[in-house]
Amino acid sequence: MIWKTRRYKINFRDQENANGLLMGILNTTPDSFSDGGQNCGVSEAVHTALKMVAAGAKIIDIGGESTRPGAAKVSAEEEIQRTAPVVRALREKSDVLISIDTSKAVVAAAALEEGADIVNDVTGLTGDPAMTSVCAGAQCGVVIMHMQGNPRTMQVDPHYEHGVVQELHTFFAERLETLAQSGIDPECIILDPGIGFGKTVQQNIALMQHLADFQGQQGRPVLLGVSRKSIIAALTGVESVQDRDAATAVVTAVSAQQGVLLHRVHHVAINAQALLLAKAICS
Repeated sequence: MIWKTRRYKINFRDQENANGLLMGILNTTPDSFSDGGQNCGVSEAVHTALKMVAAGAKIIDIGGESTRPGAAKVSAEEEIQRTAPVVRALREKSDVLISIDTSKAVVAAAALEEGADIVNDVTGLTGDPAMTSVCAGAQCGVVIMHMQGNPRTMQVDPHYEHGVVQELHTFFAERLETLAQSGIDPECIILDPGIGFGKTVQQNIALMQHLADFQGQQGRPVLLGVSRKSIIAALTGVESVQDRDAATAVVTAVSAQQGVLLHRVHHVAINAQALLLAKAICS
């Protein structure tokens, strides 16, 4: 199982990668649901990123626009101002893989120019017509996420006529075929079911019960992003966002046993421990 990024390939069959890798979340926004305002300065953001690398993150995912339910739009210019300097400064200090979390082609292009390796698009490269050509031209890694609606509408009565699992299979199959025809190597693509993006609690649970099916049927690795999300509050009653890291680590360990190969998390150290324990106990 190979995932090609802009600078090098990740072979998930190598022993060091076989149990999965961690992607550290770095929000440079004032309004993200979990850590808004904490990393708005370049030096603060880079310091946080390097701490995550030291704790075990192999990828740092930098975002400049919140995608929480109801989040306000941000202009491309503002998003570039928030992210491009951080990408540049982090690249100067670390060889870690850098992902740009954006659905705007110009923002992705700016980050790639500064040294990013991966584009993580919550619209699955459907939101901006220019995004496909940017990714194809850069030959970067691409995260294809599924979202029903947009951040302002996605949690208003999500509905899947043929069931959420089947509709995501259809979505991913179409995306893989279309993007391959547009010049993106399928080995550059990793799939994200988009937990919390246009799904009810029960729909999210259904997806997490069938994670192995997505990798098996689509032939591509799966990324899971559940860190600190509201589904954890719904299932555990823990309302404080910062108190959801232990539950996140449980999901990381369980999903790793279903074959998930990339875990997008806020608290890298506790999730690294979860992966080590899961590997030791279940292998």
